[in-house]
Amino acid sequence: MFFDLPPAAAPADLAALLPAGLGAPLVTAAATAWAHAPFLKGLIRGRGPVLAVLAAQGPEAAFSAAMAHAADPVTDVKERLRQARGAVALTAALADLAGLWSLERVTAALSDFADASIDIAIGAALAERGAPNRGLTALALGKLGSHELNYSSDVDLIFVHDPDLIPRRPHEEPGEAAVRIAKRAVALLADLTADGYVHRVDLRLRPASEITPITIPVAAAEHYYQSEALTWERVAFIRARACAGDLALGQGLLDRIRPFVWRRSLDWTAVRDIQAVSLRIRDHFEAGQAIGPGYDLKRGRGGIREIEFFTQIHQLIWGGRTLALRAPATLDGLAALAAADRIDAGEAATLASSYRALRTLEHRLQMRRDEQTHMVPKLAADRVAVAALSGARDWATLQRGLVAATVPVATAYDRLIAAAVPETTSIPADAAPWLKQNHPKIARFILPLIVRWRTANLRALRSEAARIAFEAVLPDLIAGIAAAAEPAVAATRLDTFLAALPQGAQFFALLHANPRLIALLGHLLGVAPVLADALAREPALFDVMLAPDAFDMLPNPGALTAELTAFIGPAPDLEDLLDRVRRWTGERRFQLGAQLIEGRTDPLVAGRSLSDLADAALAVVIPAVAADFARSHGTIQGGEPVVLALGRYGGRALTHASDLDLIYLFTGSHEAISDGPRPLAATLYFNRLAARLTAALSVPTAAGALYEVDTRLRPWGAKGMLALSVDSFARYQADDADNWEHMALTRARVVGDCPAADAAVAATLARPRDPETLRRAVLEMRADIARAKPAKGQFDVKLSPGGLVDLEFTVHFLQLSEQIGLGPDLGQAIDMLTAAGHLPPGLATAHDLLTRFLVLLRLVAAGTQCPASFTPAIEAVLARGLGAASFAEATEQLALAKTAIRQAFNDTLAAKRT
Repeated sequence: MFFDLPPAAAPADLAALLPAGLGAPLVTAAATAWAHAPFLKGLIRGRGPVLAVLAAQGPEAAFSAAMAHAADPVTDVKERLRQARGAVALTAALADLAGLWSLERVTAALSDFADASIDIAIGAALAERGAPNRGLTALALGKLGSHELNYSSDVDLIFVHDPDLIPRRPHEEPGEAAVRIAKRAVALLADLTADGYVHRVDLRLRPASEITPITIPVAAAEHYYQSEALTWERVAFIRARACAGDLALGQGLLDRIRPFVWRRSLDWTAVRDIQAVSLRIRDHFEAGQAIGPGYDLKRGRGGIREIEFFTQIHQLIWGGRTLALRAPATLDGLAALAAADRIDAGEAATLASSYRALRTLEHRLQMRRDEQTHMVPKLAADRVAVAALSGARDWATLQRGLVAATVPVATAYDRLIAAAVPETTSIPADAAPWLKQNHPKIARFILPLIVRWRTANLRALRSEAARIAFEAVLPDLIAGIAAAAEPAVAATRLDTFLAALPQGAQFFALLHANPRLIALLGHLLGVAPVLADALAREPALFDVMLAPDAFDMLPNPGALTAELTAFIGPAPDLEDLLDRVRRWTGERRFQLGAQLIEGRTDPLVAGRSLSDLADAALAVVIPAVAADFARSHGTIQGGEPVVLALGRYGGRALTHASDLDLIYLFTGSHEAISDGPRPLAATLYFNRLAARLTAALSVPTAAGALYEVDTRLRPWGAKGMLALSVDSFARYQADDADNWEHMALTRARVVGDCPAADAAVAATLARPRDPETLRRAVLEMRADIARAKPAKGQFDVKLSPGGLVDLEFTVHFLQLSEQIGLGPDLGQAIDMLTAAGHLPPGLATAHDLLTRFLVLLRLVAAGTQCPASFTPAIEAVLARGLGAASFAEATEQLALAKTAIRQAFNDTLAAKRT
């Protein structure tokens, strides 16, 4: 859009002021400024020392000298700040015009000086009371907050103080003192003197600025932003940072209110609010929308504000989930959104180019007279001057470039705000004619439900915003029901879902913004009560399905742990950490469930991923709970908690209904004593810690329970201690454990890393055994299970004859008696035993088939229920998950698999009884 300045000689009166060695680019820049920018011309006349440093060392050295002068305590603070401001303004302008500094460097320099000057002003105001720079902080918002300040911009500040730290005079309340100090700091910056001003200060972004004092207590600020703040304030705080004064005070407040800005749940109602605001801005500044004289670079159509809003809307949607998207600066935000595949990379590059062009032109407008203006001049002479400062041949050339910069911005933003246009209800109050015309087959049973949803005062539909959002998506919801395999079932489930939904405005706005999710919702409601119930409790779970990788395979356990750690963020308290773990794990489990229902992942892969999620959760929860426990009781020298996973968890084959079979151990001596303020002996220490871990994993909270935990497989069962030392555990397994406990250990693995526990398990499994004695014990155990837990029908692939329990008992017997295939992965063990000739071919296929069915069954049937029959829609899901052409074929495959397993069980165990 802009051209390099042509070389120009300085006129005689300017040449007399310029030092030798200034360099052609800076001479040309100075000549252009002298001719077309009265404000810069005045600075050139009065800032000989700045020009001398520019000539000798360049703009970076000149900027550093200005910053040093601002901080020099010898000179009066008002005088030195204003002198420094002039030096910074001249340096930045000439470096910009000469092409020596990029836009980013110019805005960073202006922002760095603003930070320093505001900090100096606050420090000076406090020093007048003999106090250090503590107790009062300035939060920067707007372009200063994002470190991209304009050439002649206000600084948007919010002052916050700590009543306990602010210095007070006799009979002065903390609030009164803080206001006086803040006013003094503002005066040091904004008062107009013979040297000008430092910054115009805008304090209107503080809470309820029309009635509140110019500084507010930190506790009041936190309460406001946590409970009362408006959508536009969330947007403003995307760019907020503590810039001056008591930085720890300011940063602490920002850390605590981060959830106010970066909400994990995708708040589509807030997005609609921002879109509507942008429409009002266009309407309000209608005169500055068209390119040409009077065009507003900031607020006009295709202008700077639309690029900022475009970026911030996407950040607001996705930044609660992805830390990398929380970049305050617009250019950084666009790059991060493109890198995360949230916006098109080409569009991001185009918007970034337009942003640089518009911001550069904005600086040319402002540096002429040091005016806070964004408007293309209406006088032709002024436009000629701006074109010259921009390096353009003439204004017509510059205007063509301005059109080229704004058109793609307006196009992109028009698409984004289209959803803000008010809509009318698509289904009339009397829905019967509409249903008869559009969905006659379901009209009979859906009409009463529509009436109920509109009149029954459901919690999710009580607010006007929720009702409007619901009506907007209702036609698509009805279409989804009509397209379901069993429309009546889907309609009933939707009714149940709406009745359980705690609030609906955000959820329905989410559906409206993402119509493809409506079909997914209908499918989940029709076939997956487990997911439907979870969604009714926590509608924000649906947000995870918006991600580009929603149907991709989950990463490995290490990557999941890293992802969870990043989501938790810096050092929250234990309760907050546990809530975040629950939310993250719940979302990922929901994602896996949706993948299964949609046939987008193998149930075997999902079982492994569900186990990996549990590993990631424990990898974060165990050290967090241990650290919290250590605050009261210290640590045990050489002692660490160890967790053994058993059962389906140990074998990495969890379902959505699985609990976690755990054994708690600890390393080190059981006689050791902890070193904390309330010391405990090691055994008591780790037993109490184990109880804390169980509670952390299983106690329900607002975010739900994480996992059900079963510790009955520990030594001596419910009568034994919750945690044993690794040495005691090894002795128990050697001397006291029953055969069933050794069988359970065949699927044991350490969650984390503990060679001593691994060795204890390996030594136990490697013990020589009498096959006949073991065989009798295995048969007795299987009979006990059959009596205590009889099979629930033909689809009970776990407990029925030839089910997974029969297969597990067969494999575990052979693992222990033959010492082959020892390890927690049942599939691998079957392969190794088959290769050694101890199992017939085909059992691996039977195992995989039954496991796939079980994983799916736990989704389509609540809890551990096993229905005698399924709806056609569920049958289709089950058949697809088993790779069968029909449910009848799947049923036949299950029967053959169970027959093969029962035959192997009999051949291995029952047929050889003596």
